[in-house]
Amino acid sequence: MTSDPWQGHDFAALLSILVAGAATVLGLTAYLCSRFTRQAREQYTQFAVWRDVSLATAAVALALYLWGCLHVLFLEDQEQAEECERQRPEGTPTLVGRRGDFIPLRLVCEASDGRDYSVIIPDYINPTVAVLLLLTLACALTSALLHHKQGTTTRKKG
Repeated sequence: MTSDPWQGHDFAALLSILVAGAATVLGLTAYLCSRFTRQAREQYTQFAVWRDVSLATAAVALALYLWGCLHVLFLEDQEQAEECERQRPEGTPTLVGRRGDFIPLRLVCEASDGRDYSVIIPDYINPTVAVLLLLTLACALTSALLHHKQGTTTRKKG
């Protein structure tokens, strides 16, 4: 790891996230579209509906995260530094560094007084992704509970 205080996001990691994330979103979208066929709709159960809603919210959260990553990808280091200067809050002393965080997704500008602030990534990205991930978890848990309940009911009948 370098000690460069002006490093942003690692390009290789950012590119890997974008490629893997795009493939995942496309795969989830293809799967979810396949669930609209007549045969799939006829076999729907409550747990399957909740599972698919969970997968849909996960896909939207990932797509939104990737949208934030694209904001970073298309700015050169110099442009990121200029953005730090342009958005520097009133009374903030000299900038001494910049760092890129993936969780939460942000580009942080660091000032000499120890304060920092985030730039480039739209403000709505991280809170929306967090809410969508909580919704994903709630739907997945609901699906699992319904599936377990269905399995328990089936075993009692047999």
